[in-house]
Amino acid sequence: MVIIVTFTHCPGTVAPAALDVTVMWSPPATLSLFLLLLGQAPPGRPQSPGTTKLRLVGPGSRPEEGRLEVLHQGQWGTVCDDDFALQEATVVCRQLGFEAALTWAHSAKYGQGEGPIWLDNVRCAGTESSLDQCGSNGWGVSDCSHSEDVGVVCHPQRQRGISEKVSNALGPQAQRLEEVRLKPILASTRRRSPVTEGAVEVKYEGHWRQVCDQGWTMNNSRVVCGMLGFPSELPVNSHYYRKVWNLKMKDPKYRLKSLTNKNSFWIHRVNCLGTEPHVANCQVQVAPAQGKLHPACPGGMHAVVSCVAGPRFLPPKVKPRRKEPWAEEPKVRLRSGAQVGEGRVEVLMNGQWGTVCDHRWNLISASVVCRQLGFGSAREALFGAQLGQGLGPIHLSEVHCRGHERTLSDCVTLKGSQNGCQHENDAAVRCNVPDMGFQNQVRLAGGRSPEEGVVEVQVEVNGVQRWGSVCSDHWGLTEAMVACRQLGLGFASHAIKDTWYWQGTPGAGDVVMSGVRCSGTELALQQCQRHGPVHCSHGTGRFSAGVSCTDSAPDLVMNARLVQETAYLEDRPLSLLYCAHEENCLSQSADHMDWPYGHRRLLRFSTQIYNLGRADFRPKTGRHSWIWHQCHRHYHSIEVFTHYDLLTLNGSKVAEGHKASFCLEDTNCPTGLQRRYACANFGEQGVTVGCWDTYRHDIDCQWVDITDVGPGNYIFQVVVNPKYEVAESDFSNNMMRCRCKYDGHRVWLHNCHTGDSYPADAEHSLEQEQRLRNNLI
Repeated sequence: MVIIVTFTHCPGTVAPAALDVTVMWSPPATLSLFLLLLGQAPPGRPQSPGTTKLRLVGPGSRPEEGRLEVLHQGQWGTVCDDDFALQEATVVCRQLGFEAALTWAHSAKYGQGEGPIWLDNVRCAGTESSLDQCGSNGWGVSDCSHSEDVGVVCHPQRQRGISEKVSNALGPQAQRLEEVRLKPILASTRRRSPVTEGAVEVKYEGHWRQVCDQGWTMNNSRVVCGMLGFPSELPVNSHYYRKVWNLKMKDPKYRLKSLTNKNSFWIHRVNCLGTEPHVANCQVQVAPAQGKLHPACPGGMHAVVSCVAGPRFLPPKVKPRRKEPWAEEPKVRLRSGAQVGEGRVEVLMNGQWGTVCDHRWNLISASVVCRQLGFGSAREALFGAQLGQGLGPIHLSEVHCRGHERTLSDCVTLKGSQNGCQHENDAAVRCNVPDMGFQNQVRLAGGRSPEEGVVEVQVEVNGVQRWGSVCSDHWGLTEAMVACRQLGLGFASHAIKDTWYWQGTPGAGDVVMSGVRCSGTELALQQCQRHGPVHCSHGTGRFSAGVSCTDSAPDLVMNARLVQETAYLEDRPLSLLYCAHEENCLSQSADHMDWPYGHRRLLRFSTQIYNLGRADFRPKTGRHSWIWHQCHRHYHSIEVFTHYDLLTLNGSKVAEGHKASFCLEDTNCPTGLQRRYACANFGEQGVTVGCWDTYRHDIDCQWVDITDVGPGNYIFQVVVNPKYEVAESDFSNNMMRCRCKYDGHRVWLHNCHTGDSYPADAEHSLEQEQRLRNNLI
């Protein structure tokens, strides 16, 4: 038995997407043969083997409730409520991808259906994985009327691993309508990358066809652009393209005239509403209704589409259009995605980022998010925190978009707290992104697996495209992250500077790129800063840059509230600070004091670090490389795990501290999650996904030495994993900042937040305002 979960929606309807499930069942061969000899079908099963789809529909119904309908012989029909009970509803809900059933509804509560009543007297034990495994009278055998159509109400919690994909949302013709592309017509559009304007071509049954422009609308263009990774569309100069078309039709050098006379050249008609995730969801007429006797697209030409690229895919000197939502400061973002255009959906409300619950989450709502961020339509809407659980509030739930909204805030939503959502329900999305061709300009060679090896890039050298290696000077995790993303391999787990044990591609050993410095947001290494003339101090060979990639990574984030609530001052005697002094946890002025007399003033606080990612956070090196510190009598698995700094409002450092990871362990884990790492008895160190590692305020070096700092207003800053020694999916939330007021006797911390808690310009404008108040330049 094979179960295929599929989702469909009716374009243009207000009702949310209907969810279908295909079940293919093959009865045991011996039983089938015996019954066929008797002239019967297997009892209690649908009489004709094949595929069966279910859906829940009804006026204004949610995805988890509605009238139960079954697809048989290409026609949707209903199910009678005779003998229907909770165990039958449970089987239906599980088959539809939900956790369980809440109840069922009789007497056509969700409206009377149309067409046949396919099933009656359905009888399930409740343990079946599909409705096909339950007993019934057989297909079409019923004494009911549509006033007895049964409805089902499922628990909105979806099963793990279920998602709504474009490939699943397509009808039977989707097997023939496969891809869409733009064929550039004008010389200016051919030179662009990505191609944003051209004739629409659709791959039908393995062959590319052009689409007739008769009846072509901007809604059609919107669907095509969305599939190609573009958020919006523009009208084209159809008169100019018609002139070009007519010239080619008259020119004997072109075969266009003879080709257009063949119906196999055309897709005859396309009619979209603009909200479809794929052109195959639109009304598509491949050939004229009258058949081969009538030509396709009489008097027409190919449809031409012009798309608008998002800001990440524009040439460097081109600015995004101001009217577009992605040209403004975004109030939605994606986190923890391994590829460009995917991640957990987070929205900014009341100055705080929070997640979106997956109740009613579907491709239409997901596409609004994608377009708002400058991508195309959504190719997958994910449920059940498949791209990691978020922190903080759950801002939105029951998101219901019609498909033409500019931003997610224009959709109808509920507050996340209204229906008991948890972070295990966090919604995520995978968007269509333009094909920039970057993936063909990088490769890995010599590794033990396709995910690792020497990085080889293709660049222009003296006007000729050449493959070569990358100099490992300044090569770090940020650059490795860009390389892995460009390769489509997710995150970097290691940035490797010494690759003598990996054999590169013959002829590609010369260094063609050096001095590479990336910010981490680039789509390709070719977009990073680098030397003009290549200069590599190590030369070629063993010191070429290499990477090891992975599809999941940890993500550490600081509990800012705990730091703010636990901060205090302590005047600690020097007699108690010998070990801390040995580990450089005090200011330099401590070297000149009369030990053990006197004291140091310490700003103390607790820290709690949460692993928000999708992989455990582990030290870079194994236990054999950990450093023993005799004074404190413990091992350091990472020599500098956190930086603690006190800064002026101008950003100048006035005091500093650091904390070695002498004990990376799971201090606290949520209920049901087992602690995996503990430091006792030289145990394995790390932080499990979903767990906290806590450093209490009363342990050594958990402070900043402010003995030499005068009263005033400051910025207190904590940076986790400051040297990027361990790979993470997101480094933007590794920094935490607080406002700090010190009067010489007491200290106050306020407005503590992580680096990604506010819009990008909020912290900058706040600091600018504070500098003006203090007359600081």
